[in-house]
Amino acid sequence: MLHLNELSYRIGERLLLDRATVALPAGARVGLVGRNGAGKTTLFRLILGEIASEGGAVALPRGVRIGAVAQEAPGGPETLLDVVLAADRERAALLAEAEHADGMRRAEIETRLVDIDAYSAPARAAAILHGLGFDAAAQARPCSAFSGGWRMRVALAAVLFTEPDLLLLDEPTNYLDLEGTLWLYDYLARYPHTVLVISHDRELLDTCVDHILHLDRGKLSLWRGGYSSFARQLAEKRRLEAKFAAKQEAERKHLQAFVDRFRAKASKARQAQSRIKRLAKLEPASLVVEDNVLPFDLPSPERPLSPPIIAMDRVEAGYGDRTVLRRLDLTLLPDDRIALLGSNGNGKSTFCKVLAGKLEPLSGTVTRSNKLEVAYFAQHQLDELSGAPTPYAHVAARMPGQPESKIRARCARLGFQGPKADTPVSQISGGEKARLMMGLAAFNKPHLLILDEPTNHLDIDSRTALMEAINDYEGAVILVSHDRFLIEACADRLWLVADGTVSTFDGDMDDYRRFVLSGGEKKPARTAPEPEEEPLSRAEDRRQAAERRKSAEPKKKQLEVLEARIERLSGVIAKVDKALADGSAYETDKKKANELARMRAEAAKSLAAAEDEWLALSGELEGVG
Repeated sequence: MLHLNELSYRIGERLLLDRATVALPAGARVGLVGRNGAGKTTLFRLILGEIASEGGAVALPRGVRIGAVAQEAPGGPETLLDVVLAADRERAALLAEAEHADGMRRAEIETRLVDIDAYSAPARAAAILHGLGFDAAAQARPCSAFSGGWRMRVALAAVLFTEPDLLLLDEPTNYLDLEGTLWLYDYLARYPHTVLVISHDRELLDTCVDHILHLDRGKLSLWRGGYSSFARQLAEKRRLEAKFAAKQEAERKHLQAFVDRFRAKASKARQAQSRIKRLAKLEPASLVVEDNVLPFDLPSPERPLSPPIIAMDRVEAGYGDRTVLRRLDLTLLPDDRIALLGSNGNGKSTFCKVLAGKLEPLSGTVTRSNKLEVAYFAQHQLDELSGAPTPYAHVAARMPGQPESKIRARCARLGFQGPKADTPVSQISGGEKARLMMGLAAFNKPHLLILDEPTNHLDIDSRTALMEAINDYEGAVILVSHDRFLIEACADRLWLVADGTVSTFDGDMDDYRRFVLSGGEKKPARTAPEPEEEPLSRAEDRRQAAERRKSAEPKKKQLEVLEARIERLSGVIAKVDKALADGSAYETDKKKANELARMRAEAAKSLAAAEDEWLALSGELEGVG
């Protein structure tokens, strides 16, 4: 399908593509990965013909239709549905011509319209828009009525509607919430043509693609399988390269020592010359030196607070006369790890602002622990970095009176070492801005960390570093993210923001995916009766055993999540029992004591459910070798 032959491209003195060569098979779904700045978007522009290469060529079969999301979002008076339908230019042109054509030409047009399934196009366009978060009323509104982020979703819907032979997507989930992302996973997994997608979303790269195209130091390499398989294969390759390089270096030293020792001796001259020739032919091993990924600095609170750290009683929240959330009766424990689910516009950001104390409730009571320190990170805050010229200046503003050495040491902890701390903020990347803003938000060792879409602009390795930092952090976490991998790795409770309130979602992310794709209705999975099996040959038996082991991997992952949840809930119950043990709580603050008792009952109920689920899963996994 797509052939890149000896492709080279440079920006200034930097060589982004160095005679890169690869061939993508027709119908493949390929994830393009590489560090930020490696040249992935530049490669897309070369394929689209927007820029010319320094050398080499991009080859595609004649007549292949390429589709990519427009860089500028649509914004005219047309309705969303009309914008998407207009993306199919052939259909639009044929319909326009049909109004005036007659005779044989009219028959030809009608035949072609049937061939391209033109009359079902409105239904198909509406289904795509609905999957990306636009209901029927929104689809009938003019495009200009929506913000830039929502209009980019319309641009994505338009290119998906045209179903090009080669679909190019550059970080498509950046425009989406979790619900739209889950829908896109399902859509891409069933896409009938070739897909090349740039993404740092591990879940997408594991569930939606069957090849990984790795761009590293100007070279391209194609790997079969998803991202997890690629990561294992790459690690093994680099281990073997390191082993080979060490072996080759030992041989080089041995030959050089012989030459240095016997070059001047006539009796050994022939042997010395022979070894000099061998040294000359000994090619240096191409050992790849890994780029270090700096950790995120999310310092834990020095002292935990007594539970609950936040309690909401009949809270309503909103803006002016507009109420967004109602009936909020929730409590937050010192070590809670909660992910907020729900479509954009349902009130997740409003809820986060209430928790952070940035928005006062319209009614009801929000009770916070004394000395509660909250860190709040949201993508829109990146604009606030313009207040100081450099990372050093931002850190210095939070450390008045401290010597420069301590300020620079703190800059280094945030990922800005040496001269990097003096780089103007306007010149650092989006990922570095997110790292800086997150570090500044958590500067004072908060008890509660609120992260609203923290993974935008982060590559896969940086997302892994963020995941590790969140898991090492010992306070409470509220997480809003479209990255399913991050949610599953860091959260052990799910709250659903929908229908004007916030409630516990009873299930895991697989349950939520089914909930979203079924239109918001929980449907139990149906299990078909297993047919009676004939005796298997030993080879077939081994094959099916291997398949059973492979299918058991998601359950093993779920089992680990359940074990972490059981451990955390047990810890919560132990803390509440300790707080209630001496009975003085009922004398000093009866309302708080009753709240603690209610929390314990909820935690015990959740613990029992988690243990039952763990036992059921363990039983399913027994016998899987």
